[in-house]
Amino acid sequence: MAIIGAIIKKAVELGYALTSKTEGYEIQQQLLHDLLVKAKDTHFGKQYRFEEILYAENLAEAFAYHVPFFDYHKMQNEWWHRLHQGEENISWPGKPAYFALSSGTTGKESKRIPVSDEMLNAIRLAGIKQVGATANFDLPPTFFEKEILMLGSSTTLNERNGYLEGEISGISASHIPTWFKGFYRPGEEISKLRDWDERVLEIAKRARDWDIGAISGIPSWLELMMKKVIAYHGVQNIHDIWPNLQVYTTGGVAFEPYEKSFNELLAHPITVIDTYFASEGFIAFQERPETRDMKLLLDNGIYFEFVPFLPENMNEDGSLDEDAPVLNLTEVEEGVEYVLLLSTVSGLWRYMIGDTIAFTDVDRAEIKITGRTKFFMNVVGSQLSVDKMNEAMLALEELFDLKIPEFTLSAVKIDGTFHHVWYLACDGNAKALAFALDKHLKEANKNYAVARSKALKGVVVRTIPEDCFHDWNAYRKKRGGQVKMERVMNREQFAEWKSFVERWLAGKKLPEAVGRTE
Repeated sequence: MAIIGAIIKKAVELGYALTSKTEGYEIQQQLLHDLLVKAKDTHFGKQYRFEEILYAENLAEAFAYHVPFFDYHKMQNEWWHRLHQGEENISWPGKPAYFALSSGTTGKESKRIPVSDEMLNAIRLAGIKQVGATANFDLPPTFFEKEILMLGSSTTLNERNGYLEGEISGISASHIPTWFKGFYRPGEEISKLRDWDERVLEIAKRARDWDIGAISGIPSWLELMMKKVIAYHGVQNIHDIWPNLQVYTTGGVAFEPYEKSFNELLAHPITVIDTYFASEGFIAFQERPETRDMKLLLDNGIYFEFVPFLPENMNEDGSLDEDAPVLNLTEVEEGVEYVLLLSTVSGLWRYMIGDTIAFTDVDRAEIKITGRTKFFMNVVGSQLSVDKMNEAMLALEELFDLKIPEFTLSAVKIDGTFHHVWYLACDGNAKALAFALDKHLKEANKNYAVARSKALKGVVVRTIPEDCFHDWNAYRKKRGGQVKMERVMNREQFAEWKSFVERWLAGKKLPEAVGRTE
């Protein structure tokens, strides 16, 4: 019997039992109070009268009344740029310890999100809570003696204007507790490598020396890493290298589109635990095995608000209408999409992170990520969310026995009328895929069906190799553990993407497969 593993497992179970029973709404109100007290003497707190808000009978209502919505650009232009000029106490006391570079899926430049010492502590505590939740997954004691491979960004941080900056996975990995370093792979030496391909090659070289029980990271990049390891050692699957691999924790994107291709790299199924970890903080994780939905971390440095994700609440640029209604945990409903707002211990206030979520269990505060506000395809009223797009890809995979791990689309005028142009990472019959995709979306989304009967005249599907998507990210210098492919592109992005694909296919001497509905 694994004595050490049994002891660790018991400690995890006891720790989880002592920390899991909370009352969400009351905890959130107390957290908001603490945030306002802490930041009331900052420049932001003084302008938006935090001191006055703290005396209000209804704290949440007063907060929402006095403080407007913010997105990154508004927060950066009005407040955070002063941090880079050497000022302190801007939206959070003192100066942030780090800036997290958001790889992002929109915009050409990385966003720089302040990361305070309090946020780093919150991320560390969230990780401990997630480990504690593994008590629910009935893992054997031997699992708790295995190593964990965390495929994030480089822990070598850049110095800029007196601060250190890097992607949040690299920042948090550079603060791994001493007691955990014996379990952590690929280890400090490899994690410091800046070049992603070099880092993955070193992982492949040393893979047989490790006894990996769990892996963590964004699925598309983990797939590439595992393929590299498998190819380097000339084996059939990743379990030939890591026979004790039992758990995969995802990171910030829906796993379903990748599940089929991911599982083909395994000898047998493993436990998948979803995680919602962003540059802005550790937001949620899967708490129990009977669902893939994630529990919001309500007591860990982030105050949440929810805006119904409806066209009337959104401006054309993807920002929120200033009069959009805001709901708290007692007011949300299951199955409704919401724009997520965060106020955090890093000085983010009523901040639109850009994700949309839906509650699957309000009593448990469990959610699923449904998409991105800027990935909402609403040209000519089609109202397609990423969630609906993902469901459509799964339907095509099943219907045609395909793998479609990546896709992107845009609304394009062809001969004067709008069409949805999709690029799918697969080798199926493009015309059959176009008709099946169109049929599925009509049946699954009444708004799409109405749009198709009016201004949306057709669907075009182009099938390309998956490597083209990965090389696109490399071309944009967005290659690594935190990078996510944009699902919906605007006109400018799509023109650049189309040109890149044409050059890529020509360089590989591959024909372009195109299918179109009539």
